[in-house]
Amino acid sequence: MPLLPPIVAALLTLAVVLPAELQTEPTMLLLGRFVPGGSWIEAALLAGYAAFLAHKLREPKEHRRWRPWLWRLFSLVFFLQAALGLAGFERFLMTGALHPPVPAAILAGPAFRGGGLFMVVLLLATLALVGPAWCSHLCYIGSWDDAAARARERPAVLPRWRHGARLAILLLVVATALGLRFAGVSASAAGVLALVFGLLGVALMLTASRRLGLMVHCVIFCPVGLVVNLLGKLSPFRLRIAEGCDGCGACSRACRYQALEAEHIARGRPGIACSLCGDCLPNCPGGWIGYRLPGLSPGPSRTLFLVALVSLHAAFMGLGRL
Repeated sequence: MPLLPPIVAALLTLAVVLPAELQTEPTMLLLGRFVPGGSWIEAALLAGYAAFLAHKLREPKEHRRWRPWLWRLFSLVFFLQAALGLAGFERFLMTGALHPPVPAAILAGPAFRGGGLFMVVLLLATLALVGPAWCSHLCYIGSWDDAAARARERPAVLPRWRHGARLAILLLVVATALGLRFAGVSASAAGVLALVFGLLGVALMLTASRRLGLMVHCVIFCPVGLVVNLLGKLSPFRLRIAEGCDGCGACSRACRYQALEAEHIARGRPGIACSLCGDCLPNCPGGWIGYRLPGLSPGPSRTLFLVALVSLHAAFMGLGRL
């Protein structure tokens, strides 16, 4: 049984990577652009990487320990390729038109262009598999906010108006993109506005997130975060608190998304901002909090979730490109 999750993770990674590789020209996997047959080598390496993670992260404590570093590794790979591509090494870029490396562009881009739904489809497919874990493992910007929030040991508390602010920012971003489209604003000018929006988000990380110990950019400023939280219900995976919980609040002290306030603990499930990161699991002294999948107990539910998650992480390492 311990060998089954790594094997499934490797096969699932290949199931994601190979169709994308076979349907694109030039080759999607980077090694294939430099070495004949390199795509097959890279696909095998990615599958092996997923298998290793499925074994390495099988314990919640190890997952909590390694998650930030694996997330940062993905972000580093993504932006290093982007930097090399923009510096003139075009083989490091994905085919097609460039877009600003700002998560809001996933929503604003199609609204502005009237097309370009690749990232939207990718996001929806990810949500169907692992739900809001996009915001704790797979977003190329979110790892920056995570790193900033960890500057403070214990998270503070955000006011309740944060929920209204998130919705207002989402509507403003989409409305602005549509307005720019109908006003005939050039793509370059719209791109500049997107970059300004992204830089404001980074400034928020360096100030509010560092000061409060919470991922303020992700839970208030990023419009994609709210969409992920809402549509994350497409996934069958849930985080639940079992009966018997004494409400000690140890889990809330590990949550950087403010999804485990007293009211959430009392009703047995986290708030809307939960990203299924799993950091709270090792903090629970009684083991009351855990993953749930219909018909399964917490242990097998977490194993299936982990397999799906590391498979997507490994695939994104090979396919995530500007």
